[in-house]
Amino acid sequence: MRIAAALGFALLLSACGLRPLYGGGQQQEVVATLSEIEIAPIEGRAGWLVRTALQDRLRAAGEGSPRYRLRVELDDEISGFGLRADNAVTRERRTLRARYQLTDAALGTVLLDATAGSDAGIDVVSSEYATVAAEETALERLSAEIADQIVARVALYATRTEP
Repeated sequence: MRIAAALGFALLLSACGLRPLYGGGQQQEVVATLSEIEIAPIEGRAGWLVRTALQDRLRAAGEGSPRYRLRVELDDEISGFGLRADNAVTRERRTLRARYQLTDAALGTVLLDATAGSDAGIDVVSSEYATVAAEETALERLSAEIADQIVARVALYATRTEP
């Protein structure tokens, strides 16, 4: 009974045109496109975190000359809100925004120009060390989210430009 239900579900999905983004293994155009991207250096600690996360997700082969180049500019901001009666901040919001461009490495033409962003709330506590640690943890989490958004958008671009 379970097998019949699973087959029916698979047929239903295939009938509506849905297909896995990374389907087809290493031969898939999406995987090939993602592995041919060179990531330009990104400034700052947030830049290092985002670039490292992108490298982990893209799994660039690193052999030969890249077909694409990815440039990322980040805007990292911490703003306070949640004031007490003595005007002390009790909450912060860390916002990380990225503007990124995928360009053809040989021609320099922009193929994809988009943005990604995320934010996180941080409790401000009496221990300054704990607050700084929470800010850094938030930055690490936001960097991974930004990298996920960028890779998903580039993968979507690759599926729409398959030969």
